[in-house]
Parts: sequence; structure tokens; C-alpha cells
Amino acid sequence: MAQSEDTELKIEAVCTNLGNLLKAKNKAYGDSALSPKRIFSKSSGESSILSRIDEKISRIENSEELRKNDVTDLTGYLILLLIAKNWTDFTDLT
Repeated sequence: MAQSEDTELKIEAVCTNLGNLLKAKNKAYGDSALSPKRIFSKSSGESSILSRIDEKISRIENSEELRKNDVTDLTGYLILLLIAKNWTDFTDLT
């Protein structure tokens, strides 16, 4: 198998597995990222996601080592931000 084919398979695996993880977390948390309860905070879902991204970046910056969980969480928040902005089609970027 050519190296580019191997990379393509790994990209597909990461995207599929991350998608499955995000769907499971979204179900467990009751879609709280995109549809927050707004009991204490009145900010929008998008604003909350941006805050979570900032917090995660701060934790990464202040950590001794980069952890799989940190990268996964940050990637997940960025995907949720894409969804919040309704940026789900990327054909215009190719």
C-alpha cells in the first residue's frame, strides 16, 4: 500500500471514530453544546463553544505534555463550532 493510501485510511478512521465519540458525548450531555439550558449563563451555544475552546487551549498551554484527550476535546469543540455556524459543506474550499 502506498503511503498516501495509508494516510487516507487513517484520516477516514480518525474522522469516523471522532464522529462516533462526538455523537455519544452529545447524547450523554443532552446536546448541551449547541442547545444549552441557559440556567446560569445566558450566552448562545456558539459563544459557549468559543469559551470552551479558549479554556481547552489554556489547559494545553499550561500542561507539561500534550494529551490525546486534550486534542480530541479541542477537535470536537471545533467541529461543534462548524455545526453551530452551519458550515457543513466544504466543497468551496477545495
